[in-house]
Amino acid sequence: MAWKWKYSQKEEMEDTSSHHPGLTGLQNLENTCYMNAVLQCLCSLPQLVEYFLSGRWNTALRTEVGESATAFSCLLSDMWLGEFDCVSPEAFHSVFGKRYPAFSRRTQHDAQEFLICVLDELHEAFKESGRHRTGAEARGSGSGTSIITQLFEGQLSYGITCLKCNTITDRPESFTVLSLPIPSRRVCSLQECLDCFFQPDTLTRNNQIHCYWCGTNQDATVKATITRAPQIIIFHLKRFAWQDKHRRKLSTTVGYPLHNLDLSPYSSAFFYNNEEYSLHAVVNHSGDIDYGHYTAFCKHSTTKHWYSFDDVQVTKIPDSAVQTDTAYLLFYTCKGY
Repeated sequence: MAWKWKYSQKEEMEDTSSHHPGLTGLQNLENTCYMNAVLQCLCSLPQLVEYFLSGRWNTALRTEVGESATAFSCLLSDMWLGEFDCVSPEAFHSVFGKRYPAFSRRTQHDAQEFLICVLDELHEAFKESGRHRTGAEARGSGSGTSIITQLFEGQLSYGITCLKCNTITDRPESFTVLSLPIPSRRVCSLQECLDCFFQPDTLTRNNQIHCYWCGTNQDATVKATITRAPQIIIFHLKRFAWQDKHRRKLSTTVGYPLHNLDLSPYSSAFFYNNEEYSLHAVVNHSGDIDYGHYTAFCKHSTTKHWYSFDDVQVTKIPDSAVQTDTAYLLFYTCKGY
């Protein structure tokens, strides 16, 4: 299938696509900044770029569910192989909207929800085996492996301890995005967000578990542990929260490292292999819930410089500018990949 793209004329920008591939802006199709920011981050990841530009995706493609993946590949190729300052993601938006009608409307959407749907859609297009499933089931046990599971899928183990008999039950769960709570303060660190996510929780009253050994519902504690860390780990900072029946945005400044993110405090000692992570891309959300705007920061795999992607505008930025109080999604890649 041939895709037709619309291109802009050359614009004068510092160190952008006229100098290096992969520094290409995306036209805003009216309230699609959330899509542009996520696509820029995904199309900056070296492992994913290599997979598509090498042509390996074509061999793995399941054509009956591969229209969105084909459009994604065409877009990524134009961003990396074309000689344009910006391209239009209209073809991808159109075919993706057929699979996910909520995103076909040109209204603002949540970038994290869009990201999860894109990963699910690409997984369905490239998975090697297993029956066809969509949505939350898409990457469950037995649903097959794909480039998405190879790069993005990790595994948690929830250790559930009955407080009456002290029996421990482990419940595994796969993930591609970890949604982290933000502590209620003006400034915190990513480490503190991780501490909140992985701290033990007590289940009482209506949240009791049914203990197999006791034969009745019992109070319990539950604690998550990483048993398999992915090559690329994505953190979603939960900035949108409900308070008094109203949804509000948390403006907490979250500090996050650009290098040497250590996940060992949250990982099983039996499975952890001492891998550290470096930040590769960020989706930012500025403004409030009703009038927000998404942008992206991405580290170029060749120049090793950071760039800001604001729809069609692409600008080189210093490392010091990558830390902002608007970070919403953080993409970390494992050293050695």
